[in-house]
Amino acid sequence: MVIDVLTLFPGMFEPVISESILKRAQEKELVDINLHDLRDWTSDKRGTVDDRPFGGGPGMVLKPEPIFKALNELRREDSHVILLGPSGKRLEQSYLVELKTRSHIILICGHYEDVDERVRKHLIDQEVSIGDYILTCGELPAMVIIDSLIRLLPDVLGNEDANELESFSRGLLEYPQYTRPADFNGWSVPDVLLSGDHKEIEQWRLKKSLDKTERLRPDLYDKFKKSNKI
Repeated sequence: MVIDVLTLFPGMFEPVISESILKRAQEKELVDINLHDLRDWTSDKRGTVDDRPFGGGPGMVLKPEPIFKALNELRREDSHVILLGPSGKRLEQSYLVELKTRSHIILICGHYEDVDERVRKHLIDQEVSIGDYILTCGELPAMVIIDSLIRLLPDVLGNEDANELESFSRGLLEYPQYTRPADFNGWSVPDVLLSGDHKEIEQWRLKKSLDKTERLRPDLYDKFKKSNKI
């Protein structure tokens, strides 16, 4: 997979993509992450990427020309172009599973008051939001997508079962986890996890996942019930 990122702050990404799982995925040549400064596609000495909105109002708007030029250079037939912005589709695990089949992804980091609407209408394939709250820039959501997507790629985690057992993979929150010691400060690990009975353990984990999801995320619980007809 190739991921190209159009950003005004490439340096923000370096500490994230140069550590842990993302670093190892690049070293194993499972993904190629390219950071591009959007100012490289501007035509004036100042590298102007924004301007005041027509009709007045506060803030500045990202201009369409640099984004258009950048996409003309980077886009391929198999590219999937994503704008990170507040008007987008809410990011969910199901969308990431769909994305992992793509060979080339371009992420455009939104900024300022908004991006020129012509970018949204004519130059992208999908706008994505990571939640209903305000962030300083689109770089942070882009990092979230990069991290959550790359961990889904084959051979990235090493254990291919890891993704299937994590929260949201089945539409449920993950069951409670315990490790050694079996008794700490008088707090004991549930007996079923020490029993060695794998069938009983799986049943316990499913029940705990259902209980946890119903308690903490009733929206996910209702969605799971409908899709699984329970």
